[in-house]
Amino acid sequence: MQAKKRYVLVTFGGVLLFLLYYGGLHMLHTVGPKNHNNVRSLLEVSLPLTLDITGEELSTKSLKQMKSERDSIYNNRKCRMETCFDFNRCRKGFKVYIYPSSQTDPISASYSKILTSIRESKYYTTDPDEACLFVPSVDTIDRDKLSTKYVHNVKEKIESLPYWNIHGRNHLIFNLYSGSWPDYSEELGFNVNQAILIKASFPVENFRKDFDISLPLFGKTHPQKGGSKGDLQANNFPVQRKYLLAFKGKRYLSGIGSDSRNALYHIHNGNDIILLTTCKHGKDWQKHKDARCDKDNAEYDRYDYQILLHNSTFCLTPRGRRLGSFRFLESLQAACVPVLLSNGWVLPFSEVLDWNTAVVLGDERLLLQVPSIVRSVGPEQVLTMRQQTQIYWDRYFSSVEKIILTTLEIIKERVELHNAKEMFAWNHPPGGLLIHPSFSYHRAAFPFFALHEGAPPSEKFTAVILARTPIISISAPIMRLMSNVAESNYAAKVVIIWQVGKPLPLKERWPDLKVPLAVIESDPKDLSARFGHYDVIETDAVLSLDENAKLSKDEIDFAFAVWQTFPDRLVGFPARSHYWDEANEQWGYSSKWTNEYSIVLTGAAFYHKYYNYLYTNHLPQVLRDQVNSASNCDDLLMNYLIADVTHMPPIKVTQKKQYHEMMMGQDGTQVREVENFQQRQKCMQDFSQVFGYMPLMRSKMRLDPLLFKDQVSMLRKRYRQIELINPKPRSL
Repeated sequence: MQAKKRYVLVTFGGVLLFLLYYGGLHMLHTVGPKNHNNVRSLLEVSLPLTLDITGEELSTKSLKQMKSERDSIYNNRKCRMETCFDFNRCRKGFKVYIYPSSQTDPISASYSKILTSIRESKYYTTDPDEACLFVPSVDTIDRDKLSTKYVHNVKEKIESLPYWNIHGRNHLIFNLYSGSWPDYSEELGFNVNQAILIKASFPVENFRKDFDISLPLFGKTHPQKGGSKGDLQANNFPVQRKYLLAFKGKRYLSGIGSDSRNALYHIHNGNDIILLTTCKHGKDWQKHKDARCDKDNAEYDRYDYQILLHNSTFCLTPRGRRLGSFRFLESLQAACVPVLLSNGWVLPFSEVLDWNTAVVLGDERLLLQVPSIVRSVGPEQVLTMRQQTQIYWDRYFSSVEKIILTTLEIIKERVELHNAKEMFAWNHPPGGLLIHPSFSYHRAAFPFFALHEGAPPSEKFTAVILARTPIISISAPIMRLMSNVAESNYAAKVVIIWQVGKPLPLKERWPDLKVPLAVIESDPKDLSARFGHYDVIETDAVLSLDENAKLSKDEIDFAFAVWQTFPDRLVGFPARSHYWDEANEQWGYSSKWTNEYSIVLTGAAFYHKYYNYLYTNHLPQVLRDQVNSASNCDDLLMNYLIADVTHMPPIKVTQKKQYHEMMMGQDGTQVREVENFQQRQKCMQDFSQVFGYMPLMRSKMRLDPLLFKDQVSMLRKRYRQIELINPKPRSL
């Protein structure tokens, strides 16, 4: 009997020890190896709830309070949008509120750019009651205690925010640097709790999937807007560059980040694999130098980094002190395919970007295999990957604004699942920031994907004519224009944007057209109304016309045929150009006839109706307000928009030298030519400032129909009246 009791007690004790051991391992795996303090607190909270070993509680807190803390910590580690986000906050729309800045707390250049990007976005609100997301003005970018940018007492400042409410739900915390020498842990100095952590160098073990967001590491000089374009256009061929694999950077003599970089000399061959490191950094580097430092430093100084970067097919991107590295964005911009050596790093925006198409994922433990891996990548795949690096750089990483807008767009899609974009849209030009599912859920409805999807081009177009002067007689230019447009076999409808400020003519005064006629009355001060997204426009193709435009049926038909081949471009007749004025250090506007152009005036041009949607819903309101206040530049703004989206120039068809810009003021009077040019010059400066760069691109291409000037029979020509200056319509 005594033996039986002993066996029972031994068995019970063994089971108990197994449960305690398994539970401890589970918590270690859940919390992560770098957060031992959290593991200890979990064990301290859990033990009194499972077994009173000593007969005394390990804490003076109540069991209910300890259980609440334990559950809170566990839930925060397992946060998802469904468990740690208040969707009710977003019922009034997706708006972001920034707390007022304190005069005593300094803000770094990087965090200032982040806050500016949010304030200038369409999501910003000054009303916290309508906000979906909240952003502290407390700078959490640099949490390295040794940094001069380190902000003290962040925990108290964050937790005292009016809407933090203990858990920090619906708050965004931005961080680029965490931890200090020598271990560079993930310690931030405060509990993120249920706030969304948006962080660079994000390790897999601490990343809350589909909740947190991984950022790229960018420096304080990273541009606020626009940013430099990728380098592939200027350095596309040959596919295989001079160097196969290259790297130039610091070598750490101790601490985190040392192992990968210290071993690079094993695969450096000085021929097509150039991997250079230097010990010459930090104040005391000479005290810690090893036997290889002098040789490495000398080899390091022989090569220029930029030349090496732009002449390499692959660029090695090993971890720095932290998982991320500045080399990552530098490689993307240079169209040098990154080869990552940073195990456990969550790549930036990996929730929506397919990095397998743009980078080579290496393994720090298998460094010696890297040369054979990159040699096995064929030229076609190299070119494809380099093209993908340019898409990612240009669309998501070239400026702080794009990085932040991408971050907000990802969160917005989580909140508004019905408007979430498919991965295809994120990973193909023009990118996820310029594709709006609220316009359509079908790829073929967008000008960028129509031909890719094999969808037939639009067979009809809608002519939109801007009317700003009264119609005195049936022989008015707008009447003649309407009749010419209606004669086209491809015309589906004529829409008049009536901005005259006087009553419409009687119905019998309008010409009897072969197609339906619709009139939209608009405020004469709202010049942007000509590019409004109207339901009455049912075709993909829009023919934008000024009331004084003079086009023949043949000109219209030919331009429409060209647009069908290039549905994402602006295709039209009158062309203008921009130039850089060295004397005044500003962009200039020119109407001189040269061999180049960069602007096609929308007084006679075809484009896809999706650009009307972007003009109305995507462009910053400040741009449309400027157009309305100047009663000018609406055509320039549309050119800026389309060039920014496509990164390509417009397309000019036929000469059309007789086109004359007739600008009307808000009072209905014609603006003088000198005043018109001055206004347009100012618009170009203001538009470029808002866009952050000059998106307009020059072109020397002009498309004309075959045989239209050849000395052949008129019967062999398809467009027989295309050279006539002012052909008369068949009837009025």
